[in-house]
Amino acid sequence: MTHKATIAPKRSLNRNMMLAALAIAFTLALAIIAAKPGSGPAMSTSATPTAAPPAIASRAPGGLQAREAAFDFGSVSMAGGTVTRRYWFRNESADPVLIRRIYTSCMCTTATFVRGMKIINRYGMPGHGPLPAVNESLNPGEAAFVDVAFDPAAHGPAGLGPTQRVVTIESDAGRPLELQFTANVRP
Repeated sequence: MTHKATIAPKRSLNRNMMLAALAIAFTLALAIIAAKPGSGPAMSTSATPTAAPPAIASRAPGGLQAREAAFDFGSVSMAGGTVTRRYWFRNESADPVLIRRIYTSCMCTTATFVRGMKIINRYGMPGHGPLPAVNESLNPGEAAFVDVAFDPAAHGPAGLGPTQRVVTIESDAGRPLELQFTANVRP
């Protein structure tokens, strides 16, 4: 049993390192695309809504399209507390899109859905408390955002090292929209 406990973290660490490297490469590619003239302002990490969402840079099937689908927090300290990132998305289809569910891939991550100037609700990981249905419709061209919060101390010392998490937005318009982030958690 001791032998398995020693091997499992190494495999998990190597897998997490590979996933983090892929996420970083994807984030860099998005940054290059977003740096082109006319691509809109950089994403805000503040919790205050802005008057207009930035231009859409990355596209996901199903009507909902995200300005940014991946972000790298870089090195974050457990002692530094929760870090946040705002992900804008918009209904780019010709029909209203009903957002049915929002959930996160881990209990260390929450997503607060905001439409207009109204906070709709805060969502977490399925199985870790109630997961309310969203049931909010976005009209064609309408934008909204989720403020994603990651607590690097949630897993204690076992959570040190490369981390990747996902926020999933399910709608009636096709495949779910997945918003990802990576971080390298240090003490």
